[in-house]
Amino acid sequence: MNRILSVLLCVALLAAFLTGCQEDEQPYVPTGGALADENETTPSTSSQDKEEDLAVSLVYDPSKTLNPFMSTDYTNRVLFSLIYQGLFAVDDEFNTVPMLCQSFSRSFDMKTYTFYLAGAYFSDGTPLTSEDVVASLEAAKKSPYFGKRLQQVATITAQSGAVVITLATPMENLPILLDIPIVKATQTADSYPVGTGPFLLDNSPQGKWLRRQPGWWCNATLPVTTDFITLVAAENPTQIRDAFEQSGVSLVCADPSKMDYADYRKDHELWDCENGQFLYLVCNSKSKLFSNPAIQSALTYAINRESLVDRFYHGFGRAATLAASPDSPYYNHTLSDKYRYDPQKFAAAIAEANVKEEDKAITMLLCSDDPMRVRVGTAIAQMLEEAGLVVTLSKVTYAQFDENLRWGTYDLYLGQTKLSANMDLSAFFSTKGSLNYGGLSDPGIHALCLEALANTGNYYNLHKMIADEGQLCPILFQQYAVYVHRGILYDLQPARDNLFYYDLGKTLEDAMIKE
Repeated sequence: MNRILSVLLCVALLAAFLTGCQEDEQPYVPTGGALADENETTPSTSSQDKEEDLAVSLVYDPSKTLNPFMSTDYTNRVLFSLIYQGLFAVDDEFNTVPMLCQSFSRSFDMKTYTFYLAGAYFSDGTPLTSEDVVASLEAAKKSPYFGKRLQQVATITAQSGAVVITLATPMENLPILLDIPIVKATQTADSYPVGTGPFLLDNSPQGKWLRRQPGWWCNATLPVTTDFITLVAAENPTQIRDAFEQSGVSLVCADPSKMDYADYRKDHELWDCENGQFLYLVCNSKSKLFSNPAIQSALTYAINRESLVDRFYHGFGRAATLAASPDSPYYNHTLSDKYRYDPQKFAAAIAEANVKEEDKAITMLLCSDDPMRVRVGTAIAQMLEEAGLVVTLSKVTYAQFDENLRWGTYDLYLGQTKLSANMDLSAFFSTKGSLNYGGLSDPGIHALCLEALANTGNYYNLHKMIADEGQLCPILFQQYAVYVHRGILYDLQPARDNLFYYDLGKTLEDAMIKE
């Protein structure tokens, strides 16, 4: 979403996306494969080259991996949407569109999906196969970045040139989870695996850059119009800001939730991009105070979420009273308004419960390895104290934080996790859920989680039940800040995990085979 600031000039949208893929076009095969030969020179800057070819540069962190399955670094992940494609892509409004998937079918019970592949080619000229897709998705299941989103996937197999995925539970929209980069089956562990995207990575002693494939299998128009993108090394937020403001880097992605976030002063366009990081409170059901359901459910009224977003995240976040991103179609804003900040309601719940003075003393558990979370937790504690509680902050390392969660030695804790694009909450409420702390396990809510995956119309009931019971108290969803020099990129539509989002003119409905 573009932010309109007083320092910005309006930039007209100059290009609309073209549609379709050219399956009969011969792919461009670079000399020496995906990576340029070490003796190859950098792109020419002679007058014969188009000026626009050298107009765009991006940063990368050389100390972090560029493997899409192993990388958790948001700076390097910016590059991936130019190098790789998934079976599908997801835009900033959580719409899912086909990419490497030509068509797909879904079983009646919504537990088996069959995906038929487009006639795509990798940047080294080899055709995409179902074995490549299977290997990539299996690597994703084991990866720190994608593993959680595929927790409902039971099997992934190649059958007669198609990819078949079976699920442990019915799922109405599995494609929304399949924007995972697809690489060659033999390269899932490589430092620079090749992809099917519009650019390939050239790597030589002279430096790294992205080079457009003239024979790219698609004819979609991108926000980037150049043939070459120079990559500039930067390893921390200050270096990244300086590269943008002093070295002519065209676009950078910054994380305002980091304590070392650096402010940008040079004239720019500014975009925000939801990144899925979900901040929440969980009450311990065995706590003397929060074992009272009325106080649990009233906790939401004590938290001024908008002030937290403005004060600590520089405005880059979305306050949320429901356990879903407010930018997603699963978030009901009318329902959300019923649980927004109203400290008098929380104070009234404390008074009506006749809470003993000694029971008003609670312990909030915070992870000291995350300084921003400590700052936010401290501010939340002040809000609770204004309502009459006495809050002790227990700031412990991540290892001790995890141990305390397991033993339940807290009344309240501030947690953070990345929710998948379908806002699956089953990890909180299932008996074996990885986020099931504080007595969150609840068969009724877990059943609603699974019903919501099977039918998105059930998210309303799920979110209402969670908000009314109050054990899980949503706070906010974080956003990245995307800084762009004016006039460099056109029709930029940054989406989660896809900063350079583009589509191929085909909808999910177009690709679905009706049976």
